[in-house]
Amino acid sequence: MLTKDKIDRINALARKSKEEDLTPEEKQEQAELRAEYLAKFRENFRGHLESIRFVDDDCVEKGKEKH
Repeated sequence: MLTKDKIDRINALARKSKEEDLTPEEKQEQAELRAEYLAKFRENFRGHLESIRFVDDDCVEKGKEKH
């Protein structure tokens, strides 16, 4: 996941954008940070999905799992 500093910066830019307009440099930074956050989120989510295994109830009762 992203470092706490980067997440804090994303939140700071989001708060600032609600109060006033961001500079072009801040908008660019915000877009880059959001893209990096989403990429990491998708990577972690994909890892979780790929680690899910479906087990047949009959096999669980017998103490075995199908692969």
